[in-house]
Amino acid sequence: MKFLDLSPLARLNSFLDHVDVGEYIVYGDLEAYSCKLAGLDKKLSRSLDQEVQQVAQTGSSPLELSKSPLGPLTEASSRKTLIYLILTLNHIYPDYDFSQLRAHHFKKEAGLSRVEELVDTHMLEVSKVWENTPGFGETSFLDTLWSSIDEAIDLKECDVYSYNSDGETDPFGEKATVWSFNFFFYNKKLKRILYIGVKAVSKAAASDAKDEEEDSKYIYNSDDEGEVDYGMAGEMDV
Repeated sequence: MKFLDLSPLARLNSFLDHVDVGEYIVYGDLEAYSCKLAGLDKKLSRSLDQEVQQVAQTGSSPLELSKSPLGPLTEASSRKTLIYLILTLNHIYPDYDFSQLRAHHFKKEAGLSRVEELVDTHMLEVSKVWENTPGFGETSFLDTLWSSIDEAIDLKECDVYSYNSDGETDPFGEKATVWSFNFFFYNKKLKRILYIGVKAVSKAAASDAKDEEEDSKYIYNSDDEGEVDYGMAGEMDV
């Protein structure tokens, strides 16, 4: 997968890095990739393809395989789609390993209109910040977002997918997360994928989680030094 350095997306990505909307902070990622594989991506692609083929041939019924949200996994095109989605996540979130994901971890969206409506609704407060930020508010945020995405990927030619977060082992599993969404726009003709992933993190909940972490560090350090009051620690644990 090759990262596509597109200036309209880079401008939006820079803005979405940290957006304070009052009670929560919005963090977003917006990136596009070519589906041309090389190096480690190519190696992982071959490994995943062989594994999925083996499961398709020996471990699942034809009916189960035909119900894959990405299409029949007995077909090379469906397996490629799965591989591209996994590799995209690996590139955008390098601190996580998505290589164990399979087709059931993803969903094919029924149409673009629902996706646009969901994104527009969640990004309403972000739009207000955009309008009041010098250097960004010349045109509306949502118009800029969708025109930039369309320019990069040609929306009318795209299939749209989403990743079903497990809420624990991925970037969307933070306890303080108020809401999140992610979508992959895959244009087979252009051999490109554009990804947008956004989450809102509660300031209050994030602060509480940080305090809990600091308290646990204090208890741990006190235990190491032999100075901890075990009676009080027991009460705190309760």
